[in-house]
Amino acid sequence: MNRYVLFAGMMMSAAAIGASPAHTESSAGQITVLYDAFGPTSTLKKDWGFSALIEYGDKRILFDTGNNAEIFAHNVAAKGIDLRQLDFAVISHRHGDHTSGLNHLLKVNPGVKIYAPQENFGVFGAALPGTFYRRNESLPADMRYFDGWPPETLRFGSPWPDGNFTWISKTTEVAPGFHLILLNGTWGVDLEVKEIALAIDTPDGIVLIVGCSHPTIEKIVEAAKGAINKPIHLVLGGTHLLPAKDDQISSIAISLRDNWSVRYLAPSHCTGEPAFAILKQTFGDRYIYAGLGTTLLLG
Repeated sequence: MNRYVLFAGMMMSAAAIGASPAHTESSAGQITVLYDAFGPTSTLKKDWGFSALIEYGDKRILFDTGNNAEIFAHNVAAKGIDLRQLDFAVISHRHGDHTSGLNHLLKVNPGVKIYAPQENFGVFGAALPGTFYRRNESLPADMRYFDGWPPETLRFGSPWPDGNFTWISKTTEVAPGFHLILLNGTWGVDLEVKEIALAIDTPDGIVLIVGCSHPTIEKIVEAAKGAINKPIHLVLGGTHLLPAKDDQISSIAISLRDNWSVRYLAPSHCTGEPAFAILKQTFGDRYIYAGLGTTLLLG
């Protein structure tokens, strides 16, 4: 049975999930946490935000870029990671604690393909047909948009105008076995937030990387299972339980474990300290520590 071994510069805890250090030599891939506000003492700098490097099969994928370009650059260098060697990057959603390292990424690797949610008038740039608005031909030309002759396509600006963005408008398999799960936030200020999760089809099941889980972690898990039709082997990333009350957290934790049969859970970022404790209690030895600098070996 394949297991995970946790590393953060040096081995942290192989015994926690019954794996042996020798298993690292046959690992099929790994996930390295590059940006977060918690972790063991190291040369890495903690800050609010999230970023991870996923290496699986023949793919190297950067998922999110953290909250500060200088801190992101420092942590990447401290881990010895070459951002020029990426197959593509994924930005989960538009919030600054996931996007601010893009300036450094584009400085190092200006042509890298970046998958991001498609949002009209969004920060990643977007496009709409020139017919998107209602017209009134009775108005004089100086009261009409574009004098009454709009371009066929309207393209909107971005803080990263030279970025090689590919906009994702629906759940999409972007490489064999690599699925981008796109959902909308579900309530309040999250309602208009489109968010991408990365679901990887592995022999053990789905490895699911989430940025902030604004659509709710349960809906993301459901959508990933719908896209790949396998059990969830691992969920890693921010689960957006920070504002939740303890009874809500407990209910979600039990649902992830029992209803959705999530095998391993590695929560981080916006999960929240109370949720870390409750999730650890609920999942027991299937809870995996994923603080800043941690590397999780896959398979």
